[in-house]
Amino acid sequence: MVRISAFLIAACMVLITALLGTVVYARFGFTGAESALAGLGALTAFAVYYAVAARRHDRLESSNQLAKLARGAGDLATQLGEFGRRLNAIEAKVESAVERAAAISQPLTEEVVRLSDAVNALSGSVAAHEAALTEQANKREPEVQDLPGIVSVERLTNAPAVARLQFASSVFRPAPTNGKSAPLARSDRDAAETVATDEIELHLQPVVTLPQRKLRYYEALTRLKTDGGELVAAGEFLSEAEAAALMPGIDYLAAVRSVQIVRRLLLQKREVGLFCNLSAATLTDPGFSKFLELMDANRAIAAALVFEFPQSAVRAMGAVEHASLAALAERGFRFSMDNLTDLRVNARELNERGFRFVKVPAPLLFNRLGAVAADIRPADFSESLGRFGIDLIADRIEHENTVIDLLDYDVRFGQGLLFSPPRPLRAGALEGADARADGLNATNGAEAAPAAGFAPLARAGMGHS
Repeated sequence: MVRISAFLIAACMVLITALLGTVVYARFGFTGAESALAGLGALTAFAVYYAVAARRHDRLESSNQLAKLARGAGDLATQLGEFGRRLNAIEAKVESAVERAAAISQPLTEEVVRLSDAVNALSGSVAAHEAALTEQANKREPEVQDLPGIVSVERLTNAPAVARLQFASSVFRPAPTNGKSAPLARSDRDAAETVATDEIELHLQPVVTLPQRKLRYYEALTRLKTDGGELVAAGEFLSEAEAAALMPGIDYLAAVRSVQIVRRLLLQKREVGLFCNLSAATLTDPGFSKFLELMDANRAIAAALVFEFPQSAVRAMGAVEHASLAALAERGFRFSMDNLTDLRVNARELNERGFRFVKVPAPLLFNRLGAVAADIRPADFSESLGRFGIDLIADRIEHENTVIDLLDYDVRFGQGLLFSPPRPLRAGALEGADARADGLNATNGAEAAPAAGFAPLARAGMGHS
């Protein structure tokens, strides 16, 4: 653009000088040479004037640009000064905060050191005391006494399995005599522990995700070993145990063993939970406070341990059972309802009581057992539970076709012989589990030591279903 304007100006200058020379030649009588010299002089004057004007314009433009640069530099210097001031203020605040934190943490650090020393001293004293008690007990002559209404240790060998289990539970929860607890000989406690260990076996059945079939939970099931070495399912001996008021003792043993299993799973960094079956009789038993003591000492594993109740027991629960459930829920434990005979479930009420799972037999969900009582269509059952935070688990799955059909019912979890039958706990799997879990307890502030009065059978726990 500049070149075009310069070319036009030059053309105008030449034209003007040519006209000037013509005018001088025609009007004033100049010769041709004189007219040419006059036109050339005018052209030279025009060129000099244009050069001076162009330089003056360039000088003015440069001055304006320098002024803008100076103003920009001034603004930048002002901003840098403000940034430096703010940075100094932040550094001062950080240094002050660090000094305050150091001043606050110093007493806490000293207190932690003192507490650590005290704990170490207490551990040494407890170990020495236990060693002394063990040595004294080994020197004492064992005494054999009969419990009121229970067979003696000598006659225990030939007693039926249920009778031996009754003996073990009686030592777990001794019957009062004239308002006082009956004295328990050491041989009775040892025998009771052996009975519970030998007569009850714990089997685990997996609960998997659908359709991926990834292991997510285990359900603890119990088997009673007969005199001939055969295993009896829980459904065949629980009625006798309930009639003999043995269920609170059995449930405590189930909880102890379940705690051991969950702690072992957590130590192995496995995100697998465990369902532990309980009876409603345990919730109303006078010794339920001991059960709460065990659960209170194991709050750290509450998210991985789920207590399961049959539908009939949940519907029959009264104020005492609800209070016991609330006490467990306050400690972080969740519940499950199984053995459904119909699909009439109040999901809102179950959620308020802490229930997070419902187990439904697959044939019942498919309405293959006849007309099933339900408030909604079985296909919508999972969705109705999910609105209140309850997961549906389909159990008794035995065929591949059942898994395919369950996909239309939005079932997230499955359990049954198709995935795996109940298998016994591997021998020695829980040996040392409590000792290896000390680090877990130290981190979470919980200790799963058996409550007072339950120590003889703490290592012989089991579950039932």
